[in-house]
Amino acid sequence: MINIGILGAAGYTGGELIRLLLNHPDANIVFANSESNAGNLVCDVHEGLYGDTDLRFTAEMPFDQVDVVFFCFGHGKSAQFLSEHQIPAHVRIIDLAQDFRLKADGNDYVYGLPELNADCIAAAKHIANPGCFATCIQLGLLPAAAMRLIADDVAVNAITGSTGAGQKPGSTTHFSWRNNNMSIYKPFCHQHVPEIRQSLEQLQGPMEASIDFIPYRGDFARGIFATMVVKTDASEQSIVDGYKAFYRDAAFTHYVDKAIDLKQVVNTNKCLIHCEKHGNKLLIASCIDNLLKGAVGQAVQNMNLMFGLHQATGLRLKPSAF
Repeated sequence: MINIGILGAAGYTGGELIRLLLNHPDANIVFANSESNAGNLVCDVHEGLYGDTDLRFTAEMPFDQVDVVFFCFGHGKSAQFLSEHQIPAHVRIIDLAQDFRLKADGNDYVYGLPELNADCIAAAKHIANPGCFATCIQLGLLPAAAMRLIADDVAVNAITGSTGAGQKPGSTTHFSWRNNNMSIYKPFCHQHVPEIRQSLEQLQGPMEASIDFIPYRGDFARGIFATMVVKTDASEQSIVDGYKAFYRDAAFTHYVDKAIDLKQVVNTNKCLIHCEKHGNKLLIASCIDNLLKGAVGQAVQNMNLMFGLHQATGLRLKPSAF
């Protein structure tokens, strides 16, 4: 049994993580930390868990009782937390913030994209879980990078659900603003672009091409749908064969021979990918659930690798039929 602590357990990612771990055959939640909710029942905050647990939030952090701790903090808070607290050396860390995703001197965090770094994840003590947009876009582009097809600038458009903005209300997340609405934000300068480039260069080598990413806010709660355009003269069949070979043994990422839809992945840990050629332009579509494959589902997938379990343990989730 894997004994687990969760920090920042009251947010959307914390709630989804608790839901997954309660149904994981090898997981035991020792504590769910939230100072603002200390003493409250977890199901009074994450109301979808009524009847599933009597766990309460706590302000305590008994790290000596756990094997792994999940950081469900906002960006920048993980590094700050570690500068102020001591976690025993034997305790493994899976960080869902962006603090340690980029390689740097003194950073021993392994980038937690299983389709790229499974062997390193299995041996790691510390994992930097990828960003949600980054996961969707990278999984769409990694086989192209492996085939060294990315010679020119890549055009990327991706739309995300409102849960990607977190639980705390903001001016762009209120229902009355988001419903029946669509907008762009952080065009060409989204914080996930550097980690996308880092992974592509891991396969293809140094790239001069830019990643021209336009993110969109969608009027739905969950999911990310991304399209990428790569210029190449390679044949469509050779590209499709390359994608299928790249993901042949992947636990959750699947190439699909027809156009994909967001509903096929929402509430699952899957990523679906489809490619088609239009002249010398390769159109790649990929989609994920931003809270699962884009966050805590992938984090649990990484935990499974770290503790020698099958990647899919506790993660065989089914999409809605409608």
